[in-house]
Amino acid sequence: MCGRYASARRDADIAGALAVQEIVDEETPPSWNVAPQQDIRVVLERTPRGAPEDAEPVRQLRRVRWGLVPAWAKDDEVTKVGARMINARSESLTEKPAFKRAAAKRRCLVPMDGFYEWRKNADGTKTPFFLHAGGDLIAAAGLYELRPDPEREGEWLWTATVATRAATDTLGEIHERCPVLVTPDRVDAWLDPHLTDLDDVAAILAALPEPHLEPREVGKAVGNVRNDGPHLVEPAAAG
Repeated sequence: MCGRYASARRDADIAGALAVQEIVDEETPPSWNVAPQQDIRVVLERTPRGAPEDAEPVRQLRRVRWGLVPAWAKDDEVTKVGARMINARSESLTEKPAFKRAAAKRRCLVPMDGFYEWRKNADGTKTPFFLHAGGDLIAAAGLYELRPDPEREGEWLWTATVATRAATDTLGEIHERCPVLVTPDRVDAWLDPHLTDLDDVAAILAALPEPHLEPREVGKAVGNVRNDGPHLVEPAAAG
């Protein structure tokens, strides 16, 4: 699963890297320990409100809550449901009722500087690693939903989930799952809201290559969501 990641770049940097046309919300502070149920930044495409159906969609950078809440979830279950849906298995997201509508119409990218996984050791302990692309931005495939916010009358609750896949190569030695990373040549197709056939969505996912990232052992401080700062991604101290 993907349950923690780093996202410390400025909105303008993300917008430039992913050809964003509109930054919708106020800038989210940098975080080296993004956790479920927190606000995260996503890139998505939507047709402007009130525009004709054939109008061109606009690529936006938006702030949403991490943990997808389907429209059918009861108002008093929003937090509970969202906590369970921080990830969506790519192998079945076009089939599961919780994800298939979003997979058809509401796909997004979750920009990251890298993500954390914990390796299980023979003695029962766990060692955290930071998986990164040598300083390059990576973009995880995601889905988003919006529904009336039960806590803010007249407002909409935007939520998202990160798609995952079986991990191989070095990643598979650390954890059996990892985020689905969208390569630059497939970004336009993944975000295209006019692409609604679930078979086509599944084909995009299946064609994405396995990610090859650099693992870095880091300190155990990242395990506490209250800890934050660039020191979390630094190599663990020897000994």
